[in-house]
Amino acid sequence: MARQLGTVLALAVRAPRYARREQVQARSGHGLADDSHADPRSPRQVLLAGAAAYEALALPPGALRENLLLDLDTAGMASGTVLRIGSQARLRLSFQCEACGSLDQHAPGLARAIGARRGMLARVLAGGEIRIGDPVTVLEERLAALAEDWRERVARVLEAVPPGLVIGYADLAHVAGVQPSYCRAFPRLLARLGPAYAARAAPARLAAALESWDGSGFYGPGEA
Repeated sequence: MARQLGTVLALAVRAPRYARREQVQARSGHGLADDSHADPRSPRQVLLAGAAAYEALALPPGALRENLLLDLDTAGMASGTVLRIGSQARLRLSFQCEACGSLDQHAPGLARAIGARRGMLARVLAGGEIRIGDPVTVLEERLAALAEDWRERVARVLEAVPPGLVIGYADLAHVAGVQPSYCRAFPRLLARLGPAYAARAAPARLAAALESWDGSGFYGPGEA
């Protein structure tokens, strides 16, 4: 049964500068209009942060660079959960956002201290207008969870690559939702996964057909 989880306290887009908005437009399968992270192949389209993290760590407004600030704690949110924001927009929760070193500009040691309270990443399942004060509702619908461990996500992307094609490291990182710097670790990870996985990835994009691959089989039917 659907239940209200909380409300939207603040909204923002990241394009290219972080800017607060009174309302944002969610676009199905794409992300938020005017946001630099809007991308149909990415599991990092929208970042949800909780007011609990701001209060516990005495952070200045916007320090976490979230799109949606909610009056709840995002640390307990589970991947695969579907939220309705307002009356129309639906988000599929992806995985917790990793704490990066840039957080330390607000307070030394913040990246380490914040732990799992950095925020929850999500994809847009259904578009619609989102306004400050909109209710956040947990729906009965539940989708397959995406792993918190980036190595497991990389392996699942490789399993979903269409037969006979090869995905470049940069695209692999993008679809798996990891930072480009992780590409340096791919050779060692692929060696550990084995030849069947290693044959599906290469440092350079070798298959032009994958430029339009939408991640089908990784995100799930109809989600890419």
